Amino acid sequence: MYAGRHQKRIDAKGRVSLPAPFRAALTRDGDPGEIFFMKSLHHPAVEAGGARLMADIEAALETLSPFSAAYNEVAARLSGEGEHVALDPEGRFTLTAAMRKVLGDTDEIVFVGLVRKFQMWTPTAFADFQIKADEAAIAHLAGRSGGAA
Repeated sequence: MYAGRHQKRIDAKGRVSLPAPFRAALTRDGDPGEIFFMKSLHHPAVEAGGARLMADIEAALETLSPFSAAYNEVAARLSGEGEHVALDPEGRFTLTAAMRKVLGDTDEIVFVGLVRKFQMWTPTAFADFQIKADEAAIAHLAGRSGGAA
């Protein structure tokens, strides 16, 4: 399970260290040395995970006919735009050009655990999102369909 929030600096070579609890979750997920990254569908963030995230993507695609336009569009967006990135022995990975395009010019990343996956944000973007997400989460948990965080 990916849980918690961790802020990490990006080094001069463009590498960032995956938080230790996320490395442990990745190992439990069956992918100790590789992460799948994709642009978030809803936010200026990068989403990532291991085998569980890939299984979730496959499950979403299984609801569609593999010969439909919808399947091609969803598969291209979730899988086709994604990237598998290896961790080095110290648990670091290099931010790719696609990740940099989403995250912009930043020297720090906020890792946010979302149970089955995690997200990477710039600190400012996450702070802005968190205000809206807090209000929307309270509404959702109270049974109201409020907010679009």
